[in-house]
Amino acid sequence: MKTKAETLLIVEDDKGLQTQLKWHFSDYQVVVAANQKDAVAAIRLHEPKVMIQDLGLPPDEDGVKEGFELLQQALHLNPHMKVIVMTGNEGNQHAMQAIKLGSYDFYAKPVDPDTLDLIVQRAFHIHDLEEKNRHLSQHQESMLNGLIASDEKMLKICKMIEKVAPTDVSCLLLGDSGTGKEVLANALHQLSPRKEHNIIAINCAAIPENLIESELFGYEKGAFTGAVKTTIGKIEQAHKGTLFLDEIGDMPLHLQAKLLRFLQERVIERVGGRKQIAIDTRIVCATHKNLDEMIASGEFREDLFYRISEIQIDIPALKDRGSDKILLAKYLLNKFVKKQKLNIIGFSEDAINAIENHSWPGNVREMENKIKRATIMCELKYISALDLGLSKIESSALNLKEIRKNAEVRALKQALIASDNNISAAAKTLGITRPTLYDLMKKYNMSS
Repeated sequence: MKTKAETLLIVEDDKGLQTQLKWHFSDYQVVVAANQKDAVAAIRLHEPKVMIQDLGLPPDEDGVKEGFELLQQALHLNPHMKVIVMTGNEGNQHAMQAIKLGSYDFYAKPVDPDTLDLIVQRAFHIHDLEEKNRHLSQHQESMLNGLIASDEKMLKICKMIEKVAPTDVSCLLLGDSGTGKEVLANALHQLSPRKEHNIIAINCAAIPENLIESELFGYEKGAFTGAVKTTIGKIEQAHKGTLFLDEIGDMPLHLQAKLLRFLQERVIERVGGRKQIAIDTRIVCATHKNLDEMIASGEFREDLFYRISEIQIDIPALKDRGSDKILLAKYLLNKFVKKQKLNIIGFSEDAINAIENHSWPGNVREMENKIKRATIMCELKYISALDLGLSKIESSALNLKEIRKNAEVRALKQALIASDNNISAAAKTLGITRPTLYDLMKKYNMSS
């Protein structure tokens, strides 16, 4: 049982039931309220972790039923509070509506105190677990900052990043737009001995061809019209740090030759200058283009390719990252909710299904845009598929013999991630027992 430090709010207008429940839950610090006004005041004052609410509260003085209005207001004031609603035997429809609005559980009258006691204990337990999880999420710093992954392919990339980062080898990141190439480049820098110095990024596709040379190498005063002072370039700024050349596939051919010379000799000359400047920097490049095809067509230098790709990292598209989709979605939702100070709790079941089934052609960038939009459009506690603009769930062809194992692993990961690693909740979602879930996790060598 919980100690008296745990506050339990009971909202019930029946004085007899109030007394019965207060006596039964004497191990808690019980606060009682008979109407919406008193309940709201108690939530503000005591900030209870759990509230038991009778949905059948009498109408207020204006004739408005208070039950659902109180539920919504309570979760607005305290989004993480667990609300257990009580209904009459005929109130199942109302109970389902309460669940959709964000209540934790429901219980049908007449009250069996022992059964209700188990529901309350579990509600406190779940609240504590979620609170610990939020605390860890806020305070635990990951060395691969910003990289959210549980998919096997991405975890292998994480291990590769950790091995490669302390070295000075040049890395080439290949992947579609929006897959997180810049995040991995930053991870390589942060895990390297160069992390105390700058990581300097330049997007080769975003700078006009006639300006990119001076951007990279800098220029001396008077080198060209408008050069009124000596300016150092991106390469020089990255001295002792990391130089990240994004979209290297868009670099002009004539500049590729000058970059190759720098990579071979590690010295530069500013535009309009004659002095050679030694530069110590680590090179990380990225592109979404097929460099093999560009080499074959003469658009990209083969000798430069070998210089920049001492280690090549192929980043999978989001559609190929299995359980990462819902994991990323929850991370992005928490980020936007915290930033905008919203009271959204999570995703509805149809939203989770839509996220899992969408092909995400725009990868993580597309997901970020859709979730940001959904947090603005959502009017309830849970984001729906409609809020995400993913109401039409796509179908995919099945080959049971080939994908049965992968499907089971994906389902296990999805359930564990969606339940924040709560084994009981994950087992309930999957429709199996806890021992069966543990057996499956052991079978596939999985941990929460």
